[in-house]
Amino acid sequence: MPENARLSIKIHGQVQGVFFRSETKKQADLLDLIGWVKNNSDGTVECLAEGDKDKLDQLLDWCNIGSDGAKVDKVEVKWQLFEGENNKFEIK
Repeated sequence: MPENARLSIKIHGQVQGVFFRSETKKQADLLDLIGWVKNNSDGTVECLAEGDKDKLDQLLDWCNIGSDGAKVDKVEVKWQLFEGENNKFEIK
């Protein structure tokens, strides 16, 4: 049985203005994850995703590379307990 979890990710680097949020949503939708992704005023992109832990690991792997044109310098990761507060994945 799949283990559900919650993953909070903050991505640093050249990640705004390079379709990072839309590509993150596309990856999350393909992996059947719920949550959101948004730009922060400090130039980072923040993502909160919930679902199967193995699929969250795949999303995390993708976030370490990013979209075409992105340059990921650092990724902050916090694993948390699944809360199920979202019903889809959206761009904020």
